[in-house]
Amino acid sequence: MTQTLLHPPKSMLEVWETLPEGTLCQLINNKLIMSPAPNVRHQEVVGEIYFAISLLLRKNPLGKVLIAPTDVRLSNQNILQPDILFIKNENLYKIKEKGIERAPDLVVEVLSPATSQLDYEEKKLIYERFGVSEYFIVDPGSKSVDSYFLKEGIYEEQKTLTGKINSKILGTKISF
Repeated sequence: MTQTLLHPPKSMLEVWETLPEGTLCQLINNKLIMSPAPNVRHQEVVGEIYFAISLLLRKNPLGKVLIAPTDVRLSNQNILQPDILFIKNENLYKIKEKGIERAPDLVVEVLSPATSQLDYEEKKLIYERFGVSEYFIVDPGSKSVDSYFLKEGIYEEQKTLTGKINSKILGTKISF
């Protein structure tokens, strides 16, 4: 027997909005992208970076740091879940009950085999287009960090570091 929906979703956004809470799914350029839970090494590196930023913010409360999965709604076609995001105090109004509305100030993506191409290509272009000031891509194996800083609306790549995120917004290097 075939089931028919009384009110089928009309857009990918409507499909995304029907997903159960906690679903590891992003809406990227109006496509639903699902991925399995990250591996243990990925989670360890995310935890190290999040912990280091959290310690910094206890001493110097510049804003708020959040960890995945937190929805960041950049548009109706782009709702991402960065591994780590930071929002400066003057932008805390972007934090809503269901997630972040508009661009965070800083995003860290830790590579996973399933998502590394997205992080370097589509997500990088989306973060740039919507005004994320600092974007860091971390390889959990080598701990190399590719850094991008927004200048006049375009990302400038900085020198690759190992085990350190050199953030202008946070005013320090975060070691992990």
